Amino acid sequence: QVQLAESGGGWVQSGGSLRLSCAASGYSSVTYCMGWFRRGPGKEREGVAYIGSDGKPTYADSVKGRFTSSQDNTKNTLSLQMNSLKFEDTAVYYCAARLCFFNGSREASYGWWGQGTQVTVSS
Repeated sequence: QVQLAESGGGWVQSGGSLRLSCAASGYSSVTYCMGWFRRGPGKEREGVAYIGSDGKPTYADSVKGRFTSSQDNTKNTLSLQMNSLKFEDTAVYYCAARLCFFNGSREASYGWWGQGTQVTVSS
């Protein structure tokens, strides 16, 4: 059973930085690819970044140039470095895992989810 646990959320002023981590257990990491999603207040969950089957990250336009994500298969972890944070980045951030041959941009591709971690950016 795959289990995912996010950490690193918190409160930060606009323009600041936070780093999220996701620890994965219960699987062989070479089989799965991971991604980040978020749900802002009153909004639907949306994709933030995902790791492709080639190991390369793809970012949503709203975070491109500000966020950086990487998957470490030796440590079974996924990270999200968030810089130049904006008020609109306020959300619960979720880590998710999928079988690598599924499309990483689709939420439905992910079969395993973490509980989420709150990120609050003050304006």
